Amino acid sequence: MSASVQSSIWETVLEHTKVAQEKESDPLLWAVQLSARLSSAGVSLPSVEVADLLVSHICWGNNVAIAWKFLEQALLIKIVSPMPVLALLSTRILLIYLELFGFSTIFYCMEEIGNVDDVFNDLTILDLLGFEVVPNRRYCPRAYRLYLELIKRHAFTLKSQIDGTHYQKVLKFVDSVLHLSSAFGLQTSEPEILVVEFIFSMVLMLLDASLDDEGLIELTPEKKSRWTTSTHDMEIDSHDGYDEKRTDLHERLQKINTVIAIDLIGQLLQNKGTSKILYLARRNMPTHWAVFLHRIQLLAANSSALKNSKVITPEALLQLTSDTRVVLSRKCKTSSLQKFHAVMAFGSLASAGLCGASGSALWLPLDLVFEDAVDGSLVSATSAIETITGLIKVLQAINGTTWHDTFLGLWIAALRFVQRERDPIEGPMPRLDTRLCLLLSITTLVVADLIEEEERTASDETKYSSTNHWKEKVVPGKCRKDLVSSLQMLGEYEGLLTLPQSVISVANQAAAKAMMFVSGINIGSAYFEFISMKDMPINCSGNMRHLIVEACIARNLLDTSAYFWPGYVNGHISQIPHGIPPQVPGWSSFMKGASLTPTMINVLVSTPASSLAELEKVFEIAVRGTDDEKISAATILCGASLIRGWNMQEHTVHFIIRLLSPPVPADYSGCDSHLIAYAPMLNMLLVGIASVDCVQIFSLHGLVPHLAGSLMPICEVFGSFVPNVSWTLTTGEEINAHAVFSNAFILLLRLWRFNHPPLEHVVGDVPPVGSQLTPEYLLLVRNSHLVSSGTIHNRNKTRLSAVASSSSEQPIFLDSFPKLKVWYRQHQACIASTLSGLVHGTPIHQIVEGLLNMMFRKINRGNQSLSSVTSGSSSSSGPGSEDPLRPKLPAWDILEALPFVVDAALTACAHGRLSPRELATGLKDLADFLPASLATIVSYFSAEVTRGVWNPVDMNGTDWPSPAANLSHVEEQIRKILAATGIDVPSLPTGGKSPATLPLPLAAFASLTITYKIDRASQRFLNLAGPALESLAADCPWPSMPIVASLWTQKAKRWSDFLVFSASRTIFLHNRDAVVQLLKSCFSATLGLKTTPISRNGGVGALLGHGFGSHFCGGISPVAPGILYLRAYRSIRDVVFMAEEIVSLLMHFVREITTSQLSGERSEKLRKAKNEMKYGQISLGAALAKVKLIASLAASLVWLSGGLCLFQALIKETLPSWFISIHRSEQEEGLGGMVAMLGGYALAYFTMLCGAFVWGVDSSSSASKRRPKILGCHMEFLASALDGNISLGCDCATWRAYVSGFVSLMVGCTPSWVLEVDVNVLKRVSKGLRQWNEEELALALLGIGGVGTMAAAAQLIVETQL
Repeated sequence: MSASVQSSIWETVLEHTKVAQEKESDPLLWAVQLSARLSSAGVSLPSVEVADLLVSHICWGNNVAIAWKFLEQALLIKIVSPMPVLALLSTRILLIYLELFGFSTIFYCMEEIGNVDDVFNDLTILDLLGFEVVPNRRYCPRAYRLYLELIKRHAFTLKSQIDGTHYQKVLKFVDSVLHLSSAFGLQTSEPEILVVEFIFSMVLMLLDASLDDEGLIELTPEKKSRWTTSTHDMEIDSHDGYDEKRTDLHERLQKINTVIAIDLIGQLLQNKGTSKILYLARRNMPTHWAVFLHRIQLLAANSSALKNSKVITPEALLQLTSDTRVVLSRKCKTSSLQKFHAVMAFGSLASAGLCGASGSALWLPLDLVFEDAVDGSLVSATSAIETITGLIKVLQAINGTTWHDTFLGLWIAALRFVQRERDPIEGPMPRLDTRLCLLLSITTLVVADLIEEEERTASDETKYSSTNHWKEKVVPGKCRKDLVSSLQMLGEYEGLLTLPQSVISVANQAAAKAMMFVSGINIGSAYFEFISMKDMPINCSGNMRHLIVEACIARNLLDTSAYFWPGYVNGHISQIPHGIPPQVPGWSSFMKGASLTPTMINVLVSTPASSLAELEKVFEIAVRGTDDEKISAATILCGASLIRGWNMQEHTVHFIIRLLSPPVPADYSGCDSHLIAYAPMLNMLLVGIASVDCVQIFSLHGLVPHLAGSLMPICEVFGSFVPNVSWTLTTGEEINAHAVFSNAFILLLRLWRFNHPPLEHVVGDVPPVGSQLTPEYLLLVRNSHLVSSGTIHNRNKTRLSAVASSSSEQPIFLDSFPKLKVWYRQHQACIASTLSGLVHGTPIHQIVEGLLNMMFRKINRGNQSLSSVTSGSSSSSGPGSEDPLRPKLPAWDILEALPFVVDAALTACAHGRLSPRELATGLKDLADFLPASLATIVSYFSAEVTRGVWNPVDMNGTDWPSPAANLSHVEEQIRKILAATGIDVPSLPTGGKSPATLPLPLAAFASLTITYKIDRASQRFLNLAGPALESLAADCPWPSMPIVASLWTQKAKRWSDFLVFSASRTIFLHNRDAVVQLLKSCFSATLGLKTTPISRNGGVGALLGHGFGSHFCGGISPVAPGILYLRAYRSIRDVVFMAEEIVSLLMHFVREITTSQLSGERSEKLRKAKNEMKYGQISLGAALAKVKLIASLAASLVWLSGGLCLFQALIKETLPSWFISIHRSEQEEGLGGMVAMLGGYALAYFTMLCGAFVWGVDSSSSASKRRPKILGCHMEFLASALDGNISLGCDCATWRAYVSGFVSLMVGCTPSWVLEVDVNVLKRVSKGLRQWNEEELALALLGIGGVGTMAAAAQLIVETQL
């Protein structure tokens, strides 16, 4: 249509209106005629041009009643749309005649003003000047009143306004009038977003106008309105109409208008539709919403009009804008899904009778992670603080618990973890010290990090932040207060607070300290260890809570007001106990300048430091003191301060790492590395931290990568140093470079599974957990902490960054250590293929000959070199070295030759040139000469065992040691352990009466290990050899491991239970059925379906029991299935198989739950028809609670077994395949589809938990960076199936329950995930949910999808009037 034609139409409309106005025609007739003319002219209705024309006509000289009636009829028969009219009237004056729209009944306050006609007869010229309504509301209160009433009438009828075919044009016109796009800054062309902006702009203008009317706008940071609401200055003195009576009338109208405007704000926030529209503004316009929220709070605190309102109170207004208010709920029409939501909430498991008062079942994953963290077979490159912190966030989000309940669950789980070590078995495994570290140091640091993050978030949210604006606002200090309340309630769990024997005195000292503080008695902390309970006038025995509180006080989580908690101390005393000596050596006297005498050193070694200043002083002595002082300082740091210094442990391990990389002395001028000068101190540190518990403590604190980075330079330097210099320690022991190198090298190798063959890395598509640990990976993690040091706000990562930068501010790479790199490449080659390349006459060959002659110098073999029969070696032979002295060679040169040495010796034994005893003696001599040789021996034997080229040998007691004395007993014990755990393996072969045999490499290595003494000096080497021996035996045919265990139980009888248990867990590497049975036993025990005493009640206690040990007469006690699984799963290489079985077992036990809960029990209740419905609801809730429990177990097992890689395979392959396959059964159909529905919910909860465990609920973990891609693939699968593009084989009820449950959990628990999913995928999933009549859930999904889904969400709100 040309411009001239359009102009003609609008002139005709205006002329028609003027004529009708002059004739005072019937408004309806005028509207009908106008509609007909516009339709015949091809004008689409409603028309924004007509709206503009009519508003302009009224406001610029035709402010008469008939004109307003025309506008009303135009709105009624939809010639014009309300939104353009409201937008236009927001910028123009409204001359009001209230009777036109029948508002005299609405304006209840007008009765106080007087006759309406009299009011409007009193209009002045000001009402005709064309002023804007809102800015001039004080001078034209009547116009502002009508504006408010138009909003009230039309703002809540969005559906009728958007239904039209030309709504896009209408909204664009509104945007052009109010400039919404530029005002809110949303770069989008979708018209539905303009609806959100329009409603939000109305609320903002009303709010600013109300603040301005009450003089509160000056209290805002901007001190002005962001919208055009401020009153314009006007010259009114010349207008005679403004007499005293009129001024009073205006003031009364203004006050009434302010109340109405505030009431209208409340209505817009309360209305079902507009409140959801405003929620979209809250999520996607953070800056504007922050301003709005601040001004709402200002209004609520200071507005007299709000206080006088009869419609809304200040508290109600604040609640309407609170982030805790659920606007887009996950309420679903499906009753079962409603029950699913209810069961997902905190307390549901308790109500189902599954967890008791402590809610232990809610925290089952936490118990499993605690137990998994102390598996001595593997250390972790990730801090336990990071792992547990992430897990706590996940469980709190999924369970919907408060911080009080979360902290209480954390403390209880950690205490249960310690109590499982009440009667431990003996053996080379982490003990009570590791468990106490996890409770009193790691868990406390986790709490500290959570509180710091909460308080930092609370501080950030006091400002206008553009990020994380939709998260629940937290009250500063709320998290800390919940910690206090949780610890106060913890005193009620007396059974968990029972003290292990070794810490009774420490807890008693803590209780005595609190009692003296409460009594006003002040003595130094050094004196508390001398307090005897007999000296105290009243009982002040402590418990585990006293230790926890002291750990929290040391980290500023609590203050000494905790000593005054009810029941924390038993009373008061009036004087210092008599048993305290007047002066004692200890940390206090040390800090005052006392010298390091032997007595002082012994005290400091046996007493943990209580302050950072004490540790700093010891560190300074270690760096700058004399040689003896350095050794003493290292001894002190590796003493009680490391093992039992829980309050300062994170600082102690930091100082030890720093000392392993000591600074170059200022006066150092030698040509060798400065580390040589620190040899005695370094050796003391290496020996001091070599125990299993110490290594685990470093692992829990996340310092394994840093420890590796500090050990590598020591290995490089001392391994290259000729051992022609020795150092005498304070104990009189002499050490050389070989000793320092060996201690460092063996400790370094314990930090990753160096001896495992390549087979571990290639079975299946997913590597087992821990197989990724390599020297390169450890350095990569260490360097990542260094790089991120300036960009992090996490306390734990800050600590790790500080440790990394303190040892070296530059990244460390394996190439920085050429000797270590050469050995590592040779080690990899040795594992991958047979030996080759030994050439006669080369330096390596000469070293090989010299070492062989050293090992077997007492054996007369006709002067023939053993290397001449080396497999894969050169066929040439030479005279070899006859030097009886040990070679003075650098350790790296010896290690390079060792594979050929061990190969030659083993080959000679296989050919009968060496007896087994001579082989074992020679290998032991080699290991005594260079203890680091043990690493190459392990590496070589591990590789040779997997090749299967060596004949087995008879362990007959003549040539090789015999296990016959107790092999049958060991095998019987293994069967008992497996049977007690619910595992029956009838195909398990036994040694019986047939000769016991082992492959030659395993027999040789086992014979070597049993030559070691069980003492502290040998322990650090056995800590490397022991796990390697178990791994070797596990790779050999059954019953190799029972034979090895039998040999070792003859040597170390007190380790027999540990050895038998270790042997029993290797069966799972050989038998898949045993793995399935073990998993099934874990599920049965958790649900309480087993009849054994240990698992009768189900839950965490049945799954994990009370550890394992010889609690009963006649042998080892039953081992809880969870413990057995956690100690065995790392040996199972096909983890994808385990994941598939876990999913299968999950669905199996859903059927078990349904059958027992909803069939068998209901049949009894059906006799009473009136109670049937009620009972059915109770049964469904209880069944869902049990489903949640086993899904939590299943998710935990998958996460621990394979981590990110396994979950990726699960979500991309296993689950889609499961849904596509057919799983129906007659039994399920007979239960009315309940099994199918519960199965879908179980899979939803299982998948959500798996993802949350792996990725975290936020983006703080490195694994979260992979979340968008993997989650996107799964959501695409859901969308494609909902679109009908994928044919599903599972039951429809299962699929519907899964999709609804998964989306519901994602929306309610991990909303940040939704932002990472493609917008189109979200829209498709939402569309599928709407097809199931789940509009609320569909809207909730779109509502948190960001700006990209805001338009679709707004459209859904308007269309469905949700």
